[in-house]
Amino acid sequence: MSRPTPPTGSPFTAPAWIAVISVVGLVSALLGNGVYDVVSWVVFAGLIGLVVRAWVRRTR
Repeated sequence: MSRPTPPTGSPFTAPAWIAVISVVGLVSALLGNGVYDVVSWVVFAGLIGLVVRAWVRRTR
């Protein structure tokens, strides 16, 4: 009998990337107007989309 291969990667990788992207969105919202506002809206819309995707996949 062979052992299953363990997953490669840390369980903290995805949450770390989510945290970094959130900080980018927050800092861009605080820095200025115009392009910075667009960046912050895109980042936070993406994060909301990520949460909705995870929620839908979990309920299946």
